[in-house]
Amino acid sequence: MKFQITELLNGKRTLVNISKRVFLLSFILFVTISLLSLVRGSLPSSPKKNITNSFSFRSKEIKKCDVFSGKWVSHPQGPYYDKDTCHLILDQQNCINNGRPDIEFMNWRWKPDECELPLFNATQFLTIVRGKSMAFVGDSVGRNQMQSLLCLLAGVAYPNDISGKYTLHPYSSVWFYADYNFTLAKFWSTFLVRGSDADPDGHSYNSVMNLYLDELDKSWVTQIEKFDYVIISTGQWFFRPLVYYESGQIVGCYKCNNKNITDLTNYYGLKRALRTAFETLIGLKGYKGVTILRTYSPQHFENGQWNRGGSCGRTRPFTVEEKRLDGYMLEAYLSQVEVFGTEEKEARKKGLQFWLLDISELMMLRPDGHPNRYGRSRDKNVSINDCVHWCMPGPIDTWNEFLLYFMKMGSQISSSLKLQKVF
Repeated sequence: MKFQITELLNGKRTLVNISKRVFLLSFILFVTISLLSLVRGSLPSSPKKNITNSFSFRSKEIKKCDVFSGKWVSHPQGPYYDKDTCHLILDQQNCINNGRPDIEFMNWRWKPDECELPLFNATQFLTIVRGKSMAFVGDSVGRNQMQSLLCLLAGVAYPNDISGKYTLHPYSSVWFYADYNFTLAKFWSTFLVRGSDADPDGHSYNSVMNLYLDELDKSWVTQIEKFDYVIISTGQWFFRPLVYYESGQIVGCYKCNNKNITDLTNYYGLKRALRTAFETLIGLKGYKGVTILRTYSPQHFENGQWNRGGSCGRTRPFTVEEKRLDGYMLEAYLSQVEVFGTEEKEARKKGLQFWLLDISELMMLRPDGHPNRYGRSRDKNVSINDCVHWCMPGPIDTWNEFLLYFMKMGSQISSSLKLQKVF
């Protein structure tokens, strides 16, 4: 019994000691927290996280609207880059370097009616495409957009030109951003489908060409299957004399001046070539990429055609009241959108995404954005009146703002609403 009482008392002393220690620790902790609170209260408060400057660019943070309906507004902050910060500008579109005296054409920005178009963020773009690949397929206006993208990214990273590792058309190129494992390619294919010169005297600006409308150009289709983004660009070349083939047989021609061949419009060729391109992409077993159609890019020749003294010397944008997309350019645009609408439905059935980069109407308002006489021929060191391509920097950079906006939105992008407006 004595042992039990002594053991019990010893236990109580132990509990009392433990209680004292717990109380002492609690008191010290309370005093420490109070002191820290007082110190913290005397310091400036931490700034709140700025979403626009963070890498949190989920689609729910971006307002979804028709970004292609709006107007051009003054943007005194100027362009993202210049000839000194980007040495990748082709001389053909380096308007300031070629002597263009006015700079106002660089100080406009597209403002959608219902929301804001986010500024291009090179770090965001490269983060999204890390480990991926993107290809521009088509003509020189598509190359123009790719060059714009190269310069927009130049503030963060410069790529390595790895074109020599591939068998490519001389006008094609492949770039690699090693830090982001990102491949950017330009596949030259003016018609998307197979074409060849029909004129025995060889190729010239207005010579007749054969187009095989149901045969895709192998220079790009054999390499495109593994790309994550494929941006289709075509339209300008379909206004030259063309002979159309399907199933190996002549089915008609455009401006070929041959009474023995059925006259067909250039829009027939444009639609048929686009359909072949889209159907082929949809049918490729390993293709899981996003297909993007960049619609017809308007030209702005005044007082004559490109080969008859036409020029584009304006220094300010049109307003929507002054100029609308019409005539042959409207017809080319509608031809593209018609085919896109049909093929987009087929793509969805296979779980593929088709996006419409609908720049035709808004670029109709930018007669001031072309090189005009401050451009250069790619093959000849001479000045030309270029009212087809776009100065860099200039309004073409907006196309890549749209592209990044779409990439942030991801699968939420739908072209159905825009197509309903068109038709």
